Amino acid sequence: MRKLALGCLALIAATLQGAAAARAVTEIQWWHAMSGQLGRQVEKLAADFNATQTGFRIIPVYKGNYTETVTSAIFAFRSRSQPAIVQVNEIATATMMAAKGATYPVYELMRDQAEAFTPSAYLPAITGYYTDTAGNMLSFPFNASTPILYYNKDLFRAAGLNPDEPPKTWPELGNMAKRLRAAGTPCGFTTAWPSWINVENFSAFHNIPVATRSNGLGGLDAVLTFNNPVMVRHIEQLAEWQKTKVFDYSGRATSAEPRFQKSECGIFLGSSGTRADIIANAKFDVGYGLLPYWPDVAGAPQNSMIGGATLWVLRDRPRDEYKGVAKFFAFLSQPDIQSAWHQNTGYLPSTRAAYELTRAQGFYQRNPGTEKSIEQITLKPPTENSTGMRLGSFTLIRDAIEDELEQAFAGKKPAQAALDTAAERGNKLLRQFERANPLQ
Repeated sequence: MRKLALGCLALIAATLQGAAAARAVTEIQWWHAMSGQLGRQVEKLAADFNATQTGFRIIPVYKGNYTETVTSAIFAFRSRSQPAIVQVNEIATATMMAAKGATYPVYELMRDQAEAFTPSAYLPAITGYYTDTAGNMLSFPFNASTPILYYNKDLFRAAGLNPDEPPKTWPELGNMAKRLRAAGTPCGFTTAWPSWINVENFSAFHNIPVATRSNGLGGLDAVLTFNNPVMVRHIEQLAEWQKTKVFDYSGRATSAEPRFQKSECGIFLGSSGTRADIIANAKFDVGYGLLPYWPDVAGAPQNSMIGGATLWVLRDRPRDEYKGVAKFFAFLSQPDIQSAWHQNTGYLPSTRAAYELTRAQGFYQRNPGTEKSIEQITLKPPTENSTGMRLGSFTLIRDAIEDELEQAFAGKKPAQAALDTAAERGNKLLRQFERANPLQ
């Protein structure tokens, strides 16, 4: 009986220890905006990290698009139910910087938790966008993208175009799109993210400013200047092409992507980060190219700017969670993890080491064209017009720009009037943000 009792006690003790170990796992909420193939890659990242240790468990939670995800986090913070990590798109960087009491800068987090973190290891186009004036990185680079040109090689062949030669300039693109239309393609070319691609990155690629003060990186008193002659001519040409569907406007955000995937449009300007979905859904041979440029604009092509998002850490979570967040960021920084994310999604490799590893593995040789995004952001050393942007309330400003672009594409407003109105509306928003953040 004594032996039986001791055996029972040992079993009970082991069970209690197991239960305690299970309770010791710290769960960390990560709110994100990745759906489809990208969402599955996010789930894999979390699962891979969780499998490396037993103390922490990252729980990815899809909260909708970027705006919906950030809005959800803001409301959650007010009710003290915020996650430890939230994915925030690049144009909300100024807004997050202004919310100093709500965010835990990543350089402080990694220092406090004694985890290795070297901002200089990241590509300059990325570090410049997400650091403060002292060079401190405020958020963790996660999914950096840049717009590139995709084209349907099968439709090129059917139209008598060389499937190995994408258009390099806007005149070339216009001529090729006309050939596609003549061959029966419903739409010559279309674009996702109209402002990001045709205003913001168009400006960077042509080395002209979107706003003064180095596109806002130099201070909150920036003034929008995108209603300039080069931009006006570009929007005028798009509006003219729209009449015959050489260019066909498909809506905001990613609404153009399915049209390209279904072969409705032969050429598509979209994020490098949409490559995973295109490859998964397209039933044709996909080609890649750099963004087109107007050859008579001095300095073009320059370099494109990054888009995508970073991971911000929110304050007022239990202390143990922050230790796990720092370990997760250290895991994400590893070259093999970074290179796999880059290869599986189309997002840029955030670090030089990940880029070199991807090259050494022969990925670019096996997948011609997939290096275009890196070639484009490193085409020339960034200027004050192509380093990035940091403009307050830019999500709302982008809405104003796209409101007016739609008026121009529909033939309801001349391009100059549309861009003038967009700049006027945007400058009002900038001044409101400046007044609300006088010490930034």
